[in-house]
Amino acid sequence: MMYAPDHWLVVPVVLPLVMAALLLVVERLRPAWQAPLSLVATLALAVLSLRLVAFADADQIGVYLLGNWQAPFGIVLVLDRLAAMMLALTAVIALASLAASLRLAERGAHFHVFFQLQLAGLNGAFLTGDVFNLFVFFEVLLIASYALLLHGAGGRALRSGLHYVVINLIGASLFLVAASLLYGVAGTLNFADLAVKLPALPEWDAGLARAAALLLLAVFGVKAAVLPLGFWLPETYAVAPGPIAALFAIMTKVGIYAIVRVSFTVFGGDGWMAGWGEPALFALGVATIVFGALGALATRRLIALVAYLVLISSGTLIAACTLGGEALGGALYYLVHTTLAVAALFLVAHAIAGQRGLRGDRFGYGPQLLQPTLLGIAFLVAAVAASGLPPLSGFIGKVLMLQGSVNAPLAAWFWASILGSGLIATFALARAGGSMFWKSRGDVVGLPMPLGERVALTLLAVAGAIWMVDAGGATRFTAATAQQLAQPGLYADAVLRHVPVPPHAARGAP
Repeated sequence: MMYAPDHWLVVPVVLPLVMAALLLVVERLRPAWQAPLSLVATLALAVLSLRLVAFADADQIGVYLLGNWQAPFGIVLVLDRLAAMMLALTAVIALASLAASLRLAERGAHFHVFFQLQLAGLNGAFLTGDVFNLFVFFEVLLIASYALLLHGAGGRALRSGLHYVVINLIGASLFLVAASLLYGVAGTLNFADLAVKLPALPEWDAGLARAAALLLLAVFGVKAAVLPLGFWLPETYAVAPGPIAALFAIMTKVGIYAIVRVSFTVFGGDGWMAGWGEPALFALGVATIVFGALGALATRRLIALVAYLVLISSGTLIAACTLGGEALGGALYYLVHTTLAVAALFLVAHAIAGQRGLRGDRFGYGPQLLQPTLLGIAFLVAAVAASGLPPLSGFIGKVLMLQGSVNAPLAAWFWASILGSGLIATFALARAGGSMFWKSRGDVVGLPMPLGERVALTLLAVAGAIWMVDAGGATRFTAATAQQLAQPGLYADAVLRHVPVPPHAARGAP
């Protein structure tokens, strides 16, 4: 077990917070230092995340008591396999997004400050061990995302951003209500303590606890863009700057992570709350897949098409996670793949739009691309990955999910939605590619892809290739993660039995 003197566990939250504060000063005194400092801090997070993955892969659960108060009375950070995997994925996406956004950062003030705050919110959401601080970190990352979404944007982005803000404010209000209900009936908001106390609740408190669970489901459904709470996503992601849209590829995964964490860790025991909401979640997941597939087929814009692919992936993950077992392990493998693939596809789509002049990303005839070979190869690889075609890791993830769901009662619905959406996504991407690369006329009007964006695409391609080539090791890790989630007692014991640092050790006495 990782004990309190090992402070590495808190660094993914503290480092970006400290860097954000430092960048506020640097922005005034040495503006040219902002990008290098932000890149170094993000690279350090990537290196640290690999260390934490190695720690979690040894079947250890790290616990860090902020303030040295024993759980459930103090704030606690917890690192298990799932949290470590999400930290590493966030670091890779952030590093690529930051490399691609070096020009974007020059359009206005405070870009790097909000970028680091976004990382602090994301990492905190993955590490926190209680409901209230999950809410706090949600708000940190959402406030930062508002600023990043509108950075250097025009009126259309402002309108979409307003919808995004209003919907998430409503979600935040519901989150507070749900947290209040849980605290009122259980007397705690700590995940591990809730897992122990909820099954023992008297019958008269059961209704309130179920209501709180449903409210949490709704809040997390907004973050994950699950139907009917995800109508905001296509337009919002479509108007975001390319590097920010790539970073936002991880945002819906925060909602999915929260659903998985709460449903397995808090409500995954043998009590009356076990399996909460699974039938409804499965139905909403399939409905989200269908909606995303129809949207991808109907849209006439490339960037909007990629946004609808995000909805398909969210629905796929939600439906697969409710099936548990081997399907859950396959879903976690697919989660990493689809985040990398969609982030890369957003970057490619925005680069194509930038070389088509006023035509932008709309289908139909447009100016000739300045870099048709580079963009064509990048689009082909990213499209194959996003649609789940062989031989890339998306195909492996889908096979794992389908194999793991063979004996599930709703397997037929799951298979039909996965295979049908994959076919539609392939057709939609092929049509988009034909329109972007074959329907061109007139002179070249665009600018070449910046070096930072090429570096970002290379990084995402390398990460995806590693995830595919080392599929055996990756699937072993995700399968072990699913097994760990299926044993919530391990999480609860690690947190509740973790003792504070003795006073003499905290002072450094011999």
